[in-house]
Amino acid sequence: MNIGLLGGTFDPIHIGHIALASAAKEKFELGRIYFVPANIPPHKQREPVAPFVHRYAMVVLATMGEKSFVPSLLEAPGVVGINTTAKSRSGEHAAPANYSIDTVRRIKQSLRKADRLFFLIGIDAFDEIATWHEPEALLRECEFIVASRPGYSLADVANALPEKLRPAAAVTKPFSKQPAKGDLVLSGATVHLLDNVHQPISATAIRQAASAKKPLKKFVDPRVEEYIKKMGLY
Repeated sequence: MNIGLLGGTFDPIHIGHIALASAAKEKFELGRIYFVPANIPPHKQREPVAPFVHRYAMVVLATMGEKSFVPSLLEAPGVVGINTTAKSRSGEHAAPANYSIDTVRRIKQSLRKADRLFFLIGIDAFDEIATWHEPEALLRECEFIVASRPGYSLADVANALPEKLRPAAAVTKPFSKQPAKGDLVLSGATVHLLDNVHQPISATAIRQAASAKKPLKKFVDPRVEEYIKKMGLY
């Protein structure tokens, strides 16, 4: 089975996340996609985020319409092991920062040898992949599906890779005028690019709109909007 993993802060989960998952599911015939809210994202340790329980609840609500979309507690506070439905055993900030490489390795332990794991990500986040924890190992462990957008070239994607995996400048230069689409297959990294799925939605803008009591229906699932209002988030 082809399996997708879409991780993130999901603060809140919005229609851009669902659009990426839906497009990837269709093109790569993904039988299951795990939505994995991070407990403490490494790049946001100094930024306030909504409690994990609320972000997970919103993921559950946003994915109710598609049975192949599976909300995961893999990075829930206090969870140990690979069971994606395990329950948290401790407080909100009991666990250390979550690294994608650890999550991928845990989930792969529960897969069959014939399964293929795809890591779903937006191109803005992929642009910083070289700064992630053990990026070369992460790219070896699974294939990447990247939601592209106008303004990025195939060379930009190649140059975002960690230095050890990055092609020589002479190789990538001819791709500088080619849009970021198609596949990039290198020794140690396989990147599939999805175009026409990028939606310019900012979670920050959603939180600001919620704080101002503005409608959120353009950005999030109606059930998520109702939850945000009911719980007084943001």
